[in-house]
Amino acid sequence: MKFISKNLTFCMVLLISVNYSCKNFLQIDPPKDKIRPDQVFENDIIATSAITGIYSRMAVSNFSSGNYSSITTIAGVSADELISYSDELAGFYQAQVDKNSSIIQLLWSTPYSYIYTANSILEGLAASNGVSKATKMQLEGEAKFIRAFFYFYLVNLWGEIPLTLSSDYRVNRIEGKSSKDRVYAQIISDLIDAEKLMSSTYISGERVRPNKWAAKALLSRVYLYNENWELAAREASEIIDQKTTYSLIDDLDKVFLKNSTETIWQLMPQAGSNTLEGGLFILTATPIFVSLSPNLIPLFDLGDNRKYKWIKEYTNTTGKYYYPFKYKIKSSSSVSEYYTVIRLAEIHLIRAEARAKLDQPELALEDINVIRKRAGLVTPLTGLNQNLCTIEIAKQRQLELFVEWGHRWLDLKRNSLAKSVLAPLKGKTWQETDILYPFPAYDITQNPNLKQNLGY
Repeated sequence: MKFISKNLTFCMVLLISVNYSCKNFLQIDPPKDKIRPDQVFENDIIATSAITGIYSRMAVSNFSSGNYSSITTIAGVSADELISYSDELAGFYQAQVDKNSSIIQLLWSTPYSYIYTANSILEGLAASNGVSKATKMQLEGEAKFIRAFFYFYLVNLWGEIPLTLSSDYRVNRIEGKSSKDRVYAQIISDLIDAEKLMSSTYISGERVRPNKWAAKALLSRVYLYNENWELAAREASEIIDQKTTYSLIDDLDKVFLKNSTETIWQLMPQAGSNTLEGGLFILTATPIFVSLSPNLIPLFDLGDNRKYKWIKEYTNTTGKYYYPFKYKIKSSSSVSEYYTVIRLAEIHLIRAEARAKLDQPELALEDINVIRKRAGLVTPLTGLNQNLCTIEIAKQRQLELFVEWGHRWLDLKRNSLAKSVLAPLKGKTWQETDILYPFPAYDITQNPNLKQNLGY
């Protein structure tokens, strides 16, 4: 990108704004040379570059620059998935998260930077006469999807949070907390709009820009989290029925390849690199960052190929260590793996859980057995009642979705299992309030209406 004399294009302003990752966007004044939205979206190309810039930032090579897939690691050590050897992650691993932590600041401010960008795009689209109708609809849908995606993580990691829906920094910087119900209502509203606005196909040719089905997938998850079982099952079914577009991949080695048929939404890594997860998780020496908890290993049934395909071990004189092997490339200039954000297996498990909660165990077992069969467990489960179905679904979520975008951490919290599972692991440092992270100390001092979460 290049500076253009005195004025910046709108997308340039947006992309520069995301670079303020260490300082909350609730506190940042807009650039002094920011031009009016009606001056900037002059055509489809400029408008599209504004939204695709978000995805580029989300897939950069490190967390401090905006890569939010790092939630996988942070939530993984907060839960029972990963063992931490890093001083930076020690507070999350020991359930003693410091409100002054640079990681907590990034985990909090990065989503708001993207939300700010999405809000600015929506305002720019509304004011523009230079963008075609079809492009405007798609981009509006994508902006609302992105806003919903990050609010989903914010509300689940912190609980009540500021809900900002504009780029007006004067309002945003003093915004108080909104209830979880209000935040979820906005998420649902955005996703309903997004699925109506976005194309049902992948307009980029790859699965790196969300489409209608990505919005439905996230919406089905949100309905599940809100215990709206019927709507969760309905949205999930509509995706599963798209058999010409989405299908589970029998070869577990190929699930996380770019543009796999199991993918609903991926992020493309930077040119010349594969995923951050592959680089961080694959062990070639004694771990100094994280390793996979050995407690996960015995949970797999005999013959479960996920244990052999998605987990590897490294042994040296210091001991045996396990590591996730879903992403199989540690370092290569040839890019074959993309960050997989949402995939079809989760949708089957969402529908299974919703059906179980609706007391439809026979239907729930259909989805459970689809997941088990793909894992190599060919003997179907039969005759489980509602309670046993729910237990099996929780097990399958743990084994299928481990170290993926914080699923395990969020599942423990929403199912009220955090205390029973984590208290024995974390020891005396565990307390009930640890299920929510602290607001960064900086933001508490800057915003008089932002009150700290209990326990911090």
